[in-house]
Amino acid sequence: MSVLDIFKPKKENIDDGGDGFKMQQQQFSSGLQEQIKDIIAPAALKVSSKHIEIGDKFSRTLAVVSYPRFLNKSWFSPIINLDREFDISIFIHPIDSSQALRSFRKKVAQVESQIYERQRKGLVRDPKLDSAYGDLEALRDRLQQATEKLFEVGIYITIYGKSKEDLDKSEQDIRSHLEGRLILVKPTLFQQEQGFKSTSPLGNDVLSIHTKLNTDPLSSIFPFISFDLTDEKGMLFGINRHNNSLILFDRFSLPNYNSTTFATSGAGKSYAIKLEVLRSLMVGIDVIVIDPEREFEKMALASGGRYFNISLNSEHSINPFDIPVVDSNENPADVLRSNIINLVSFFRVILGEVTAEEDALIDKAITETYALKDITPDVDFSNQDSPTLSDFELILSGLEGGESISKRISKYTTGTWAGFINRPTNVDLNKEFIVFSIRDMEDELKSAAMHIITRFVWSAIRKNLKRRLLVVDEAWIMMKEKNTASFLYGLVKRGRKYYLGVATITQDVGDFLDSKYGKAILTNCSLKLLLRQSPTSIDLIQNTFNLTDEEKYLLLEASVGEGLFIAGLKRVAIQIVASYTENEIITSDPSQILALKNKNK
Repeated sequence: MSVLDIFKPKKENIDDGGDGFKMQQQQFSSGLQEQIKDIIAPAALKVSSKHIEIGDKFSRTLAVVSYPRFLNKSWFSPIINLDREFDISIFIHPIDSSQALRSFRKKVAQVESQIYERQRKGLVRDPKLDSAYGDLEALRDRLQQATEKLFEVGIYITIYGKSKEDLDKSEQDIRSHLEGRLILVKPTLFQQEQGFKSTSPLGNDVLSIHTKLNTDPLSSIFPFISFDLTDEKGMLFGINRHNNSLILFDRFSLPNYNSTTFATSGAGKSYAIKLEVLRSLMVGIDVIVIDPEREFEKMALASGGRYFNISLNSEHSINPFDIPVVDSNENPADVLRSNIINLVSFFRVILGEVTAEEDALIDKAITETYALKDITPDVDFSNQDSPTLSDFELILSGLEGGESISKRISKYTTGTWAGFINRPTNVDLNKEFIVFSIRDMEDELKSAAMHIITRFVWSAIRKNLKRRLLVVDEAWIMMKEKNTASFLYGLVKRGRKYYLGVATITQDVGDFLDSKYGKAILTNCSLKLLLRQSPTSIDLIQNTFNLTDEEKYLLLEASVGEGLFIAGLKRVAIQIVASYTENEIITSDPSQILALKNKNK
């Protein structure tokens, strides 16, 4: 329904006849159209020979008037990506091939005549005439064979500025780009009004400044070969701030599916990743989130996912001694051995510094703990019950030299920290969206909690192949511990084999990049999102990502949700945007949350 339809009077409320009603309706429609024109029209319009004043702005229209003999592909890309405000219109008018061939015959005859005349007079041959003759004949052959077509092409660029000086600078930028490629562009003198109309959304070619081009050079003008990240099967990440195009991308089309996000607090990093999570769920990607601040709870409930609160007093628990499912192509002994190695790393995290002797003792105790439940490399342990931390403590206490480690373990079994990892697993991952919150976990145990959750998730991922995204928020917490950082790096490196993308998010850039594993994780991430940075970390960011000074200042001055989006070797300035409904689901802005609560009362 149009705006006019909304304001149409209903027939049943009008006593006049049909003709009278139609006349009233036409008058009303005409009046409303005039009102709309008055609303959107500028306050004043002054047309000069070389520019137009539109209210408090100036505009100037340029036209491309000639081309070189050869055009390289994407020659128009630097113009589209200029950091200027402008409109571009490309008009393509097909020429009838039979008419073009008749013109070609005349032109070929003229060129042949000139060549013959020069030969008759004994003049030195003209290379330009020879090239023109060869080009004309070759193009005429292709037109006759219907492998090429001929077109009248008009390219008009209307630039805008706050002053005439702005227009001159923009024009100079465009000229320098094009004339360096032997493409001549000129302002449409005394035709600025026609130029302005030709670049308006109406699609009218009022200027009619045309050049004949055949199919090959015409294809090089394709306007969307620019600093865009647009994928046919991609997902919307945001808007390209450079040219207002959409950044559509599929992380699963890259060599690896991992991403990393760096930003200061309040720059919009959680908002950006929540938006990606929501849109990933819409295209059938399973998502698992490790959430240190309980920011994803609302999303999980709204999308029908599952939310697990992992803390000392939580009803949810994960048993670190669970055995991963053994695939048909895997050796059970290798799976068990790998699990024991990972468990040793886990105990290094919760016990702190351990000596080489203690490390060997822990390895031996884990093996005997599994043997206690008949879980050994030479038997089928697929249906066996897994041991618990209490079983491990019991085995340690009976080993020579294990009493000290057993006492340190006791605070996780019977002490203050009991209940966290000393119960059978009661967490199920059979939903498309899973959130593990560790906000209520004590700070000293958050690193260990993230480690055990990622181990549990990894075991579940290996069961069946499916597109999944694992989000690790505040990843710097895992970077503080060597063993947790090493495990996260292993996930990032091996995830591709299991169709897993790992998205790490951090505001503490220093802690993340100071770790050798942090740098290794960054190397294995095809996608990077850099939002607003603090002055204290911008130099580190610039050196790490080889940013230009312009990109550096862009990150320093960026507003919330603005920054750089890097995919492989491509990078664009991005603005994160969400629909009204998406924003209601993902926002963590206290003022917006309060407003939504008041609205729903």
